[in-house]
Amino acid sequence: MTDSLQIPCPACNGLNRIPAQRLGDHPVCGRCKSAVLPGTPLELTQANFASQLKGDLPLLVDVWADWCGPCQAFAPTFAQAASQLRGKARLGKLDSEANRQLAGQLGIRSIPSLILFKGGQEVARQSGALPLAQLLAWLKGQGI
Repeated sequence: MTDSLQIPCPACNGLNRIPAQRLGDHPVCGRCKSAVLPGTPLELTQANFASQLKGDLPLLVDVWADWCGPCQAFAPTFAQAASQLRGKARLGKLDSEANRQLAGQLGIRSIPSLILFKGGQEVARQSGALPLAQLLAWLKGQGI
């Protein structure tokens, strides 16, 4: 790990340089003063997706839809994972109905789907909801 990491702000998409040893100190954005690592999933959209892919922390994307029962059941587990992984990875939710073009670009065929990005590139994909322990084990296997 380098001395500092670049992390996009979930509120304004501005890149923030944060010393690695300060990730647990609840850093705030230099531009808008919002929490950079809020410990909750961020909302991803067509408009902010490319900006949120930037940065040095991995981004785990949960692709879901409001009408999907398994997606709704998985939401609290995903939120719990976001809290536990704060400073190690960022977690975001992408509503496939509201962002159909982006979901199509990502090749979404079923939901819920999890896509892990590192350095702006997809490195792993998992279909279906997972219990928290299994989700964390899958991420550990991906180096998170």
